[in-house]
Amino acid sequence: MSTEAYPIKGRVILHIDMNAFYCSVHEAVEPGVYKGKATAVAGSVELRKGIIVTCSYVARAKGVKTGMLVGQALKSCPELILIRPDFDLYRDFSRRFMKIAYDYSPLIEAMSIDECFMDITGSKQFGTPIEIAEMLQSRIRNELLLPCSIGIAPNKLLAKMASDMKKPNGITILRKREVPLLLWERPCNQLYGIGNKTADKLKKLNIQTLGQLAKADDALLAEQFGIMGAVLKRSANGEDSSEVNSEREQSKSIGHTTTLPTNFTDRNDIYRVFLNLADQVGRRIRKQQLLSQTIQITIRDPDMRTITRAAKLPVPTETREDIFKMACKLYEEHWEQGKPVRLLGITLQNLLNKEETAVQMDLFDYQQRPVKDKLMRTIDALRDKFGESAILTAGMLSDDPSAMIRNHKSRGTSLQMDHLRDRPLEED
Repeated sequence: MSTEAYPIKGRVILHIDMNAFYCSVHEAVEPGVYKGKATAVAGSVELRKGIIVTCSYVARAKGVKTGMLVGQALKSCPELILIRPDFDLYRDFSRRFMKIAYDYSPLIEAMSIDECFMDITGSKQFGTPIEIAEMLQSRIRNELLLPCSIGIAPNKLLAKMASDMKKPNGITILRKREVPLLLWERPCNQLYGIGNKTADKLKKLNIQTLGQLAKADDALLAEQFGIMGAVLKRSANGEDSSEVNSEREQSKSIGHTTTLPTNFTDRNDIYRVFLNLADQVGRRIRKQQLLSQTIQITIRDPDMRTITRAAKLPVPTETREDIFKMACKLYEEHWEQGKPVRLLGITLQNLLNKEETAVQMDLFDYQQRPVKDKLMRTIDALRDKFGESAILTAGMLSDDPSAMIRNHKSRGTSLQMDHLRDRPLEED
């Protein structure tokens, strides 16, 4: 019976990881063009510039890697087919594979556009954990023509580690008792949740493998990492008590960044970029019925040095104008005039539910706000219907990449989950 395959106590967690997702989606849509070929999705296809966002497994076998410069990738694989990103298409396939997952459990936590955790502890009616994983993998392959890898484990940490063990199209079970044998010889940066900076710090303490971390001195870890020291040690031992969060929480932050084609130094050019960024983050925050209390800007120079600066607003906002003004103010205060800029970004933080937030306004704002709100809703509706470029201010017009962020088809990130909030997963 399937119930015997489930623990009396504890949970069964799956991690679904779509393999080479962007390239696989293009292959599913146009198999005659891309099936079995070395392909890569890259930003600036026509100019042969930019970096590789992702690449097919055929391309990987020929030396192409994610993050590689396009020119370098073409040297490694001259027959590489470069594909322009289509985030509308990726978001559609993301909704579809999540919908399949919801057929087997209501406890789904989307981690990015191409991966999710599932708690199937209560899904015994569908079969054993391995049978459910096989059904999911089969349906995703047959209905969407996409490959995926699935990890099965007693917690999220080990499920994520398991899904990485066999790619593409693998299913892996990772039990806690197997952690010493399968994980402890690995370097620390291979553990889910440990970044290179933490791994480098551990290496300086002569803790280079997960086995060494699992047996490390508690006092030493507490001294170097504070309360996170105990978390690191538990993780190295395969312990993780975090639950699959099935709530589609409101965003903790909403942001956009854009890399510039050349180094910008002119204030007017930089302000134009901030205006386009403010326009799009404003659109996103209004769609989610949120207000922002804090505006953060990101600036990167040609040497890849990055700074972030933030300020709290006197009154929470959802408007492009307020966001733009604060972004420009932060830029003026924290960046030397004439110093070159290669990347700019705006992130809205400390988000509040608009319906639950009382905003204190002065008399002028109180009289003008209903008129402004109505105009803003009308403009948003027109842009929803006719496209992001239907109504623009003169200051937003340009040929640089900041204007491209309005093109939702070609711009996006794997971590941007608005598409799962914009349209309920129950809908076809």
